[in-house]
Amino acid sequence: MRGDTGAIVGVCISHERASVDQLETAAADSERHAVESLLANPAVEEAIALQTCNRTEGYVVVSDHADGLDALELFTRAVPEDVVVEMGHEESLRHLLRVAAGLESIVLGEDQILGQLRTAYETARGVGGIGPMLEDGVTKAIHVGERARTETKINEGVVSIASAAVRLLKQESSLADGTALVVGAGEMGQLAADALSEEVDRLLVANRTVPHAEHVAESVDIDASAVALDGIEAAVSEASAVISATGSGDQVFDIGTFSDVGEVSIVDIAQPRDVPAGADRLPSVTVYDLDALESVTAETRNKRQRAAEAVERIVDEEFDRLLTQYKRKRADRVISTMYESAEQVKAAEINSALSAADFDDDQAEVVEAMADAIVSQILAAPTKSLRDAAEEDDWSTIHTALQLFDPDFGGPDQATPPEFTQGMSVDDIPDGMRDEIPNAMLDRLSDD
Repeated sequence: MRGDTGAIVGVCISHERASVDQLETAAADSERHAVESLLANPAVEEAIALQTCNRTEGYVVVSDHADGLDALELFTRAVPEDVVVEMGHEESLRHLLRVAAGLESIVLGEDQILGQLRTAYETARGVGGIGPMLEDGVTKAIHVGERARTETKINEGVVSIASAAVRLLKQESSLADGTALVVGAGEMGQLAADALSEEVDRLLVANRTVPHAEHVAESVDIDASAVALDGIEAAVSEASAVISATGSGDQVFDIGTFSDVGEVSIVDIAQPRDVPAGADRLPSVTVYDLDALESVTAETRNKRQRAAEAVERIVDEEFDRLLTQYKRKRADRVISTMYESAEQVKAAEINSALSAADFDDDQAEVVEAMADAIVSQILAAPTKSLRDAAEEDDWSTIHTALQLFDPDFGGPDQATPPEFTQGMSVDDIPDGMRDEIPNAMLDRLSDD
């Protein structure tokens, strides 16, 4: 089964260490392309990529940590080492939970990251990247994100990068009685339009697909109209404020777009960027990027600090539950092997008994029912012991059980989970468990 013996390896390039240019360099063409590229590596069992305007992250499930980092060079090879955070299994899981909760965002507690993680999960699942390991980890992260926003006040106030962009424009220039332009009609564009509609008199919405721009324009309560991208130069000349938030792989603007405009302030929150680097050298143009939003979000971060502490406790609680969940699944593998082995012994003994005596159908059914009851009663206690052992990281007991009930375990054709220790015999079986195991199975291990 995929993910049965592997572990998660992750890398993160985010706004905390990387510049906007470095974030743009690290990103793959798309999340889908990234996952497909990772899965093309024979060492990778599962994969997911998360790319937003302020982070690029990749996670793979592999049997060897070094193989995971090699695969994840897809994101890291072109950026400096000091902007990359490498994460092992538990670090990756905790980080995912924190990301979903909004604790790693520029705007502490912002809501959009939760939807972005859901989209990344669906994208990865659509191309075969989600197996049992990432299924449990990512769905737990989404659950944590939901809890954080329903049980705390982490998302009160400025709740998105788009609304932070509007606050920045309001601080740096006058929006009242003016015209603003939003470029992009996705979720971030909609949020920017909503926030700007409370500050300006007129709104223009530009998008490659004009009906999408019309939908955004119709959703606000001020004078608003949609324009196509080929009309963007005229739209910029009418606007004093611009927020650009497309998902385009190509730059939407060129330098010539701003050559004859009046005073205009632009916040570029697209990834990759929509505005060319040289635009801010024009005397009438001021360009702000993600780095400029840090000052705007600091006040919000301070207000939400108490809520963040409550979210941290949720993360700790759910992280412990997730680790227990993984351990129980590993134990269930052993328990399944144990029951299969017991069923084989039971079947052999029933066949011997039925062939040695002349039972009718009713009598044979009674014998089989009795055998089933005996097996269930005998294995009930070992089952509980193995699950308890997994939760307590007692892999010696679990390893012993695997050797006992699966003679091929650890052989040349079967991978041994890395957390199981080696070199045990029947003498290493705990006394409490030994009393619960049929003699025929003990004899089989002794013979080995």
